[in-house]
Amino acid sequence: MQKREFPLGTVLSVTTGMLVSRDHVGGLYEILNFMTGDNLYTHQLPRAGEECKPSLLEQHPELADVEVPDEFRDEEHVWEWLAEQEACLGETLVVERMDVNDHTVIDPIEELSLMGVPQEKIIAVSLPEDEPEP
Repeated sequence: MQKREFPLGTVLSVTTGMLVSRDHVGGLYEILNFMTGDNLYTHQLPRAGEECKPSLLEQHPELADVEVPDEFRDEEHVWEWLAEQEACLGETLVVERMDVNDHTVIDPIEELSLMGVPQEKIIAVSLPEDEPEP
C-alpha cells in the first residue's frame, strides 16, 4: 500500500470536516487526490472527504476524539488550536492510500448534474490534446 506523510491540519480537515489546514484547500486536494487516486474537482471534495474519513480514522484512531471549537475568533485562533493539536499528536501523520473499492469515480460533469445543477449551467471546456493545460 502506498503511504505518504501529510500535515496534521490537512488530515484533521478531512476527519473533522472543518478546514484547519495551513495549506488551505490545496491541502485537501493533495490528501484526497492521493487517498482516492483520483483527480478531483472542487465540488467533489466533500464526497471524497466522506469516503476517506473512515480510512483515516482506522489508520489513526486517536483522531476520533479531536474536537474543533464551534467557532474560531479569527485565523490566528485556528493556528493556535492547531499548534495545540500538533503538540499532542505530532506535526505530520503517515497516511495510506485507501482501497480503490472504497472510492466511487464519477465524471465531474456528470456529478454536477447528479447534484442538481441544470445542464445549461454546466460549461465544459475541452483543450486540444497538443496544448498544455494552464
